[in-house]
Amino acid sequence: MRRVVAVFLMVAGCAVAWGQSSSWPAGAEHAVVKLWPKGVPGAAAAATAPEVDTSTAASEKIAGRPVVRLGNVSVPTLTVYVPKVSNGAGVVVFPGGGYSILAMDLEGTEVCEWLNSRGVACFLLKYRVPGTGPYPKSAAALEDAQRAVGMVRARAGEWKVDPKKIGVLGFSAGAHLAAAVSTHYETRLYAKVDAADELSCRPDFAVVVYPGEMADAENGMKFSADIPVTRDTPPTFLVQAEDDSVHVENAVDYFLALKGAGVPAELHVYAEGGHGYGLRRTKLPVTGWPDLVDEWMKTIGVTPGVQ
Repeated sequence: MRRVVAVFLMVAGCAVAWGQSSSWPAGAEHAVVKLWPKGVPGAAAAATAPEVDTSTAASEKIAGRPVVRLGNVSVPTLTVYVPKVSNGAGVVVFPGGGYSILAMDLEGTEVCEWLNSRGVACFLLKYRVPGTGPYPKSAAALEDAQRAVGMVRARAGEWKVDPKKIGVLGFSAGAHLAAAVSTHYETRLYAKVDAADELSCRPDFAVVVYPGEMADAENGMKFSADIPVTRDTPPTFLVQAEDDSVHVENAVDYFLALKGAGVPAELHVYAEGGHGYGLRRTKLPVTGWPDLVDEWMKTIGVTPGVQ
């Protein structure tokens, strides 16, 4: 009996530890870097009210667990997750939330913990919300994304990443942001701040998870001209469920645009899954997508493995 109780306590302790390590705000072991040391671009910040978790007891839970829905973000930051053993790859993560809030744990800290477990450095972007996208309706979130990728490239040595292996990973609106920075990188949308803005903000690869804002539901699901795919758009991995309320055509249309431009792309469409599952495993096969990304990163030579 004592052995059973001991095992239960060990399992419970691991669950608590995982919850703590994946929560928001991140632990003190993770450096937090201010994105705009001289203040955000533009006439005003994205929000005037205090930054706050907007979730309540009545808010939807994902896989039986609550979600941090961070609102009123006016001071963008990068939270740095450096793995114990680095393989040289780095990923800037964009949580989703309809450009209104940020799902900071579900689509942020939990993603960084997973990437670190694979030897990949992670840089969690807390970008400005609400009303900061999609570009060109607002440039604010894309400005934050461009700045973030440039900063990671500029500090690659410090953060133990290869400046030629820096990718982006986004969910929902954050997935749209990943596509936007993958196609809007030649010109910064803001005035130069420092040397980081002299480096390219083009990601070397992109992971786009249940994206929105790319297929126009009021125009026959026509692909958005605001995502100007070219042959220089980075290799991209896409995943979405057919029953996604945001419409699976967002991923499908982007894949076809990439294919048409000759960009290496991999698309996974599942029958069920809905929207907003993050990395939280359920009985639905779509929630196994991180394993596919793991193999894809090896296939394209970003992480050690298949060549």
